[in-house]
Amino acid sequence: MLKLRVSDRIDILPRHSLLSLVGSLAAGLIAISFIFLFSGVNPLYAIAKIFSGSFGSLFGFKETVTKAIPLILIGGGLAVAFRAKFWNIGAESQLLMGAIFGTWVGLNWGPHLPWPVIVPLMFLAGFVGGALWGLIPAILKIKFSINEIISTLMLNYICNEFMKLLIVGPWRGKTKHGFPYTDDLPLSATLSVLPGSRIHYATLLVAVATVILLGIAIYKTRFGYEVRVIGENPDAARYSGIDFFRTTLIIMVISGGMAGLAGVGEAAGIHHYLSYPESISSGYGYTAIIVAWLAKLNPLLRYPFRPFLCRYSRGGRCHPDFPGIAGGNRANI
Repeated sequence: MLKLRVSDRIDILPRHSLLSLVGSLAAGLIAISFIFLFSGVNPLYAIAKIFSGSFGSLFGFKETVTKAIPLILIGGGLAVAFRAKFWNIGAESQLLMGAIFGTWVGLNWGPHLPWPVIVPLMFLAGFVGGALWGLIPAILKIKFSINEIISTLMLNYICNEFMKLLIVGPWRGKTKHGFPYTDDLPLSATLSVLPGSRIHYATLLVAVATVILLGIAIYKTRFGYEVRVIGENPDAARYSGIDFFRTTLIIMVISGGMAGLAGVGEAAGIHHYLSYPESISSGYGYTAIIVAWLAKLNPLLRYPFRPFLCRYSRGGRCHPDFPGIAGGNRANI
């Protein structure tokens, strides 16, 4: 009788990690194929349509890049938190809080300040908004031992309702004819886009720069060493004198702040006003979790995986001709 024994590898080589990743993606495609098959759709046709929807046309490619921008920022911040085993599931609300802070600055100061001044102020305000929202679960965990998964998830719902309160209440735009939106941001407070696309290149440049700096910080600085030690061996971290409280606060300032930057990009680069939370963020805070794990929590390796998920999301929306599959499920697949 054949007996199988499963044991951990002593040494994990790069090729082992690559094979594991490729195998996981292949298993996912097989599972998706069965879903399409049971829904009466030719799997090869469906998958080809999804890929062509993102990279089969110039429009699809531009939209893929647009969707990747917030994932670059959020995924970089989540990588820091996850490396320290702080399970931040609240990037969605941190993005929204950044959008709220950035929009307030744009609406109130934008008419009086030029573009080179107001745009950096909006990004700074967005970072502060996301960071402050991220500090709440950090303090709750350290001071009161409240599980960060629960607290960050609950804060998502709280921020959603808070944003709705603003747009139907004190922030409802006078020029929106009673609809639940804020007034449009002044021209000086909006982000320029590449011609013929929705790619707000200022946010893209910020995203690329911050993630590169974050990769350097994680692997080349004392702070990065502390983050990695806390995640890999908390007892060793305590023995070496690492300040858990200070380091955890910094981690969540970075993680929440980067999500807040993404919120400013969405509000000022795509919508130009605040509306319902579901419009400002298409679930980026949750999608970025998947991207982070696919890239093994390496900030620089996330670049190929963000477009990978974006093309499925974008491709599912570009091709709605899959009979038997509801519209929302196409994007989820």
